[in-house]
Amino acid sequence: MIRQRTTLLEPHQPFHFWDHPGINRIHPCLQHRPSSDLSEILGLEPDNSIFTLLVLIQMGTIVSLVLHFWKDLVAIARAMIKNPFTEKPGSLSRMGWYILLATVPAIIAGYFLKDLVQSLFATPLLEAAIRLFTAAVLLALAEWLGKRTRQLESITWLDALFIGAMQMISVFPGASRSGTTISGGMFRGFNRVAAARFAFLMSIPVMLAAGAYQSLDLLTMPDLGGFLPGLAVGFVTAAAVGWLAIKWLLNYLNKHSLYVFAVYCAVVGMICLLFILLQG
Repeated sequence: MIRQRTTLLEPHQPFHFWDHPGINRIHPCLQHRPSSDLSEILGLEPDNSIFTLLVLIQMGTIVSLVLHFWKDLVAIARAMIKNPFTEKPGSLSRMGWYILLATVPAIIAGYFLKDLVQSLFATPLLEAAIRLFTAAVLLALAEWLGKRTRQLESITWLDALFIGAMQMISVFPGASRSGTTISGGMFRGFNRVAAARFAFLMSIPVMLAAGAYQSLDLLTMPDLGGFLPGLAVGFVTAAAVGWLAIKWLLNYLNKHSLYVFAVYCAVVGMICLLFILLQG
């Protein structure tokens, strides 16, 4: 649970997190690492309270995902209610079950590795460099080896389980949920947009579960009222930026490759290593 010593957020401080919950949950290269950077820049100790606040601010990104994919989510929910156990390949009902199946590995990993992940937030530079280089390799290999011939309607339970297993990597600092899952989809032969759409859809249940779990810690946080204005700012900004990031990324992937993101990850990973050497 939350330690008793906390650092109150000024209302403007979570605004500095804006591109991290919003863009990094969507960006194929980054996820947790920059938010922990900013906690240091803003003078906030990377303790359990900051970890909880970051997860809750990132709930704004869930809002952006739900809004962007609202029609898809409603259609899938209706199909699952109307005909939950259809054997028709490519049906929306099956898609719903595949989304739920894909979330299971990450939920299990997030629950059992929560303490480990929090400890990595305290000293994240080396871990971030490792994850960034890993992301660079994954994105480059996905682009190089992926056949990119399959549409999302052809997805099977094995595809969903494989992509879900790839999502387990994203619970660690510096790893990207969208980057690993998009790569996983492309390894299974899906085109870039199809892989990205499934990556975003399957992230919604996991992010909801993470936010709900961390909300329990929020209720026990001392001086909760002092955090609420900052939480509101971060939540709204993450939602707005997240929606724009989703729209941009899907349009980008329709015409461009993942190589630019792979190069970006490699460069930022080298910058992290450089900071480690300078600090040493």
